[in-house]
Amino acid sequence: MNAFRLSRLTQRLDRMPMLKLLAPFAAGIALAGAYELPLWLLAAAFVWTGVVALLMHSSAATLGMLLTAGFAAAQLRMPEVSVPRNVPTDYEITVEGYPADRGRYTVADASVAAWRNPANGRWHASDARLRLYADSLTALQPGERIRCRGTIRPFRGGAESYRRLMQRRGYAGTLWVGESSLLERLERAPSDLHRGAVERLSRLKMEPEAAAVVEAMAAGERRGLTTSVREAYSRSGLAHLLAVSGLHTGIVFVLINALLWWLPLLRRGHLAKNLLAIGAVWLFVAAAGFPPSAIRAAVMCTVLQTALASGSEYVGMNALATAALLMLLWNPNWLADISFQLSFVAVAGILAWGVPLCRRCRTRRRWLNALIDAYLIGLVASVATAPLIAHTFGSTPLAGMIINPLAIALAGVVVFGATLWMLLPLGPLAPAFAFVTGHAAEAITALARTTAALPGGAVEYTLSTPQTTALYALYLVATLAAWSREAKKSVPLST
Repeated sequence: MNAFRLSRLTQRLDRMPMLKLLAPFAAGIALAGAYELPLWLLAAAFVWTGVVALLMHSSAATLGMLLTAGFAAAQLRMPEVSVPRNVPTDYEITVEGYPADRGRYTVADASVAAWRNPANGRWHASDARLRLYADSLTALQPGERIRCRGTIRPFRGGAESYRRLMQRRGYAGTLWVGESSLLERLERAPSDLHRGAVERLSRLKMEPEAAAVVEAMAAGERRGLTTSVREAYSRSGLAHLLAVSGLHTGIVFVLINALLWWLPLLRRGHLAKNLLAIGAVWLFVAAAGFPPSAIRAAVMCTVLQTALASGSEYVGMNALATAALLMLLWNPNWLADISFQLSFVAVAGILAWGVPLCRRCRTRRRWLNALIDAYLIGLVASVATAPLIAHTFGSTPLAGMIINPLAIALAGVVVFGATLWMLLPLGPLAPAFAFVTGHAAEAITALARTTAALPGGAVEYTLSTPQTTALYALYLVATLAAWSREAKKSVPLST
């Protein structure tokens, strides 16, 4: 028998202090998206609540201080457009990543280094980002710096949520260029880890479709993905595999630790193992271009590895909250980023429900436990993110909940094989790496296409914001209730 006890919930939350800090801070960021207050008022409220919290040890004042801090941080870090829009002028821009061929045009992300004021001819520095489009006759190279003439226009297509997302990510708008608008091609920017990783992966001789999937899963580069591949992965519920996220980072973390199991046998080997594991995780995230979900996972893995090294107790939810809080302190706009939301919700669901379910379903056979764990974790992550996916994309892939474990296992082969190759690109081993990773990627794509073709494999329905909020409120209540349960001690009767 189990009983609900508030004291048990309090004790459990006391082991997660960062989670209690994160909640009001994130709430303040969310409020800043709907309201705007003078900064002097926010500063005064922060100081007043901080003094009250310090002198009177008031929990309410502490919550108010954190709420105000999140509100102020979001207002201070709100991206500002630092380039003119709807005004034809000259720009100096740098092409980021690899341009993607879309048939009639090429698209790439770009950063603006400077723009010229058409009124007086002076150049002004900028840190804005753009979605750059070029006609089919204009070749763009990754890292290329160009001077061009054109007009930056605000995002006009797509849903309003997409336009807000691009604004929070620092994008000023779109810019079209052609040979006639190019003024000068400058020296290319130095190669970074991301471009170096993609270049190494390109040495593996694989089928174009498999190579595109490997680049997307291992380096976050989606330039080669065709429309049919994107649609198959989206409808099958496997689209999360095509963007480097916490799943991919976790695969690297687990397998690197497994490969280095022997190091603690040597003198100071445990230190070397921990440093190498942390370094490998962050190198993988750097090679992928530092996506928010992978950064969150890398911070979590670093906390876990440090806890393992020091022998201290590791609380997964507290580490997740630590990673989220650090990321939101760095950039509060990530709270509204769908990749951040999906990553956080999926991991929180796994920690709150997946891990306990796996413990309850233990058997005496290790191989069976591994299969059960993979299925339950994939199922819990899919259920936890389903409302958010339905709200954002208008579709819930039901079949994806069933095939996720197999797809994740194959993704582990792709990610780890490609990561090893990026770290150790030894020429004689290229055919072996290409064979293993390429066939695993082809198997995932075949699985995605088969699942996408199933009738009823996905439900087309868009949840409203109140409906989505209500569902996650139910998730939260159920989680808190589960954390409050306490097993009653059974006393056998004497015979």
